[in-house]
Amino acid sequence: MSTTFQTVVKKDVSSTRRFEAIETLVRTNETANLALLVRMDGLGGEFRRRALDGLADCHATAALEELADDKTIDPSLRRTAERLA
Repeated sequence: MSTTFQTVVKKDVSSTRRFEAIETLVRTNETANLALLVRMDGLGGEFRRRALDGLADCHATAALEELADDKTIDPSLRRTAERLA
């Protein structure tokens, strides 16, 4: 895991810094880490949704399709992944 990824998942980091870290993951095309963020149950929905949008920004269609089919994540996130794919 990159330090940028760890910044996103740490609860003692401000929301602003966490969103900035997600943006860094998007800019560096770290699609595996973005997909992992979407799957993280304990992570706030706003961060998970931004990670989904980031996957779309990276044109990560295969990852979005996989998330759309993943029954372990929230149905609303699956629908969003399907729409973005």
